[in-house]
Amino acid sequence: MAENTPRSLQDTPGSSPDENEFPVGYPTNICEDVPGQKFLCSNCNNILKQALQTLCGHRYCSACLAWIVRNNKTAICQKCKEEDPNTLGEESLLAEERAFGDAAINKEISELRVHCVTLGCSWSGIMKDFEEHQSLCEYALIPCHTGCGHMVMRRKLADHLENGCVNNVTVCQQCQRSLASSEFQEHSCEGSLCKEQKPVQAETASKEKGSKEKLKEHEKSSVGTHMLLLLQHIRHLQGTLCSAARAAQGFTPQPQLDLRSSGKSISDLQIPAGLEFSRDPEVDCFPGSSVPEDQSVLQQLMREKVISELENKLHVFENIVAVLNKEVESSNLEILAFRRQSELDQNIIRSLELKISELHRCLTQKDAGLSSLHKSLVFSEQASYDGIFLWKITDVGRKLQDSVTGRTVSFYSPAFYTAKYGYKVCLRVYLNGDGTGKGTHMSLFFVVMKGDYDALLPWPFRHKVTFMLLDQNNREHVIDAFRPDLTSASFQRPVNDMNVASGCPMFLPLSKLQSPKHAYVKEDTLFLKCIIETN
Repeated sequence: MAENTPRSLQDTPGSSPDENEFPVGYPTNICEDVPGQKFLCSNCNNILKQALQTLCGHRYCSACLAWIVRNNKTAICQKCKEEDPNTLGEESLLAEERAFGDAAINKEISELRVHCVTLGCSWSGIMKDFEEHQSLCEYALIPCHTGCGHMVMRRKLADHLENGCVNNVTVCQQCQRSLASSEFQEHSCEGSLCKEQKPVQAETASKEKGSKEKLKEHEKSSVGTHMLLLLQHIRHLQGTLCSAARAAQGFTPQPQLDLRSSGKSISDLQIPAGLEFSRDPEVDCFPGSSVPEDQSVLQQLMREKVISELENKLHVFENIVAVLNKEVESSNLEILAFRRQSELDQNIIRSLELKISELHRCLTQKDAGLSSLHKSLVFSEQASYDGIFLWKITDVGRKLQDSVTGRTVSFYSPAFYTAKYGYKVCLRVYLNGDGTGKGTHMSLFFVVMKGDYDALLPWPFRHKVTFMLLDQNNREHVIDAFRPDLTSASFQRPVNDMNVASGCPMFLPLSKLQSPKHAYVKEDTLFLKCIIETN
């Protein structure tokens, strides 16, 4: 076979995958113990993933085999080339349709003990759960779904989206500016108003803005102050409008407005000590202006601020949910792929089971044929065709005990013939006796059997039959003879496989069979002889 191997099989260069296209199985360093050679792919040398076995007996990952076949016109098993290049043959050719799923090795691999090698992760389990863990590992690096280019731990993705992702943009509902999450936290549409009206407070605030943390702290603790400053700016604008109205139409001064008279409501807004509002009589020039209305304006502004913050957090959570939905969708696709593969594997298993069943049936038939041939061979070796038959019986002690206990009361000799195309007959012996000789004598009977040439023979059977139990010391053989009863059914042409046995129920006393004076049984063996007169 090796001499006739085409030169192209031996000289085909090994496949060399592109840098970004090389398919691999599971890395070996995830295993708790060093994996055996049978678990490794013949191509990538990693742990087999969806193992396939080729005709040459080597194993490949499903993806590896597909890649090799796709990228090589004549794909040859690399292992075969390494082991013995001179024995390459048809079985060394690789093709997907010439390989079959190795269910046994896949089951063993699925039960290997493995652990996660991602830094910080302490997960361990079995191989069949490894891919599911990879899709959920909180320490695994994954790309940010917004396309910002960052690789972040899965557990820190939410924090990244909220504080560090440049593409996670939020639109301010008041000024309609697009801001990153980190910018949005610092953004305040009314910051310019604070600076115009209260430079002293602005200076104080600027000192507090030494860090982002202090700034956030300041914003939370000074919401009321900022709102009151905004209200003061609004009243200043009202005063300006009132002055213009007086100049044009005349104006009677209104009582002064003391905002401190609002008492509890304003103190609840945490107004710093010494902060007082203008008592300008022109401030309250528009009819209907009152402290309760000012308070409602502040509450409205605070509600809008809270709503804006909640909308920002909602946007972050929506992004997180989008990431989780993508992962769930990816997991569902993998589950569907596994189910399809499982269905294919089940079909292959059913097909193999049918083949095994068919092979088992064929083997059963062959076994039956071999058994029949063996019986025929034994028969041909022991058969006699001249009417004289010598029967050697071994294990006499055990067989006699079986006869006494009733386990095997009798047994037949091999068949023999009176002539090559003559009568087919055999002997039947009861070592513990039968009928009148049961328990006291050994019984010996003659049986006429159904033969192939019975149609050509004269019936009933009428030849004299002589029985002999041989003394193995050649001193005193036991001899008995009889002529057939021509009216007996035992000597008519057989209808079934054999007729009813006929012969000597009291052929030999058991005491004489076992007597030390005679050598009828020697070395647990006795010999019976039958002579049929054929003249």
